[in-house]
Amino acid sequence: MSAGVASRTPHRFSAWQSELARGYRRPDELLAALGLDPAHLPAARAGHASFPVRVPRGFVARMRHGDPDDPLLRQVLPLAAEQDDDPGFVRDPVGDLSALSAPGVLHKYHGRALLITTGACAINCRYCFRRHFPYGDAHAARDQWGPALAYLRGRPELTEVILSGGDPLTLPDHRLAPLAAELDAIGHLRRLRVHSRLPVVLPERVDDAFVQWFAGGRLQPVMVLHANHANELDTSVAAACDRLRQAGVTLLNQAVLLRGINDDVASQEALSERLFAMGVLPYYLHQLDRVAGATHFLVPDASARALAAALAERLPGYLVPQLTREDAGAPAKTPLSTPGHG
Repeated sequence: MSAGVASRTPHRFSAWQSELARGYRRPDELLAALGLDPAHLPAARAGHASFPVRVPRGFVARMRHGDPDDPLLRQVLPLAAEQDDDPGFVRDPVGDLSALSAPGVLHKYHGRALLITTGACAINCRYCFRRHFPYGDAHAARDQWGPALAYLRGRPELTEVILSGGDPLTLPDHRLAPLAAELDAIGHLRRLRVHSRLPVVLPERVDDAFVQWFAGGRLQPVMVLHANHANELDTSVAAACDRLRQAGVTLLNQAVLLRGINDDVASQEALSERLFAMGVLPYYLHQLDRVAGATHFLVPDASARALAAALAERLPGYLVPQLTREDAGAPAKTPLSTPGHG
């Protein structure tokens, strides 16, 4: 079936979709679930009004009950600092809008292009660099993938396509599998990369149907996870990663450096070690994208470099993620340090 033709066959609501629908979507219910003081509510409600709270229950279960400084909670609970106005923090910090080459297609770097598949996420991270992105006007699925696929077919220099969003895995398999088949038929493509937080925050998403379309085609499958702290990685995430590895998927992780959450050597070391134990290679440690509303997460470059250097002294080079930053208009990510090689 062509990706341009919508299926009329009814689709059963899967286990992962049921779990997604059960997620917390209000700051008051999130605070109540963790036994936290409702005094946090005014600030949380203010942030929620501009960028809603959304977090799966399974992810909340990994948080420390009664601890407002839990590193997982800090990623999803709005704080008063989100209202701070800093002219250096903008709505499009990495130049996505200027890189749109076709509906939903970002073509920034040589040899690879990114599809904005959806604006939906299973979890709304407060530091999200696309929290202000106009998904309603600029996602690839808006026109049933047609213009996006036409663009990819017409660029023989492309060897890799990246599915991103939002989070592509919030789309059901009956939407994604036909897209993967269309991409598989583009002869100059070699790899299909998916950037997703769902295997971490909603590991139920990695089911048989997903693995079949993702790893069953000609294109080499690559999954880039997004975990920022070792506490995110429980046995359910390990099981999802194992299922992907058994299917031949290359697993990488990219994290964001966040003040008060993972900006210390112990946290970064624990994250790299736990990732590798699950068969996931640490890939990037991103310096924060300066998006409006995320000023309070910023770690100064000097501190970030010192952290990366200390981490390189403690771990073998393959466990040290590359500290990097995305600069609007640059032809590649900007390295901020050189990982160790020991």
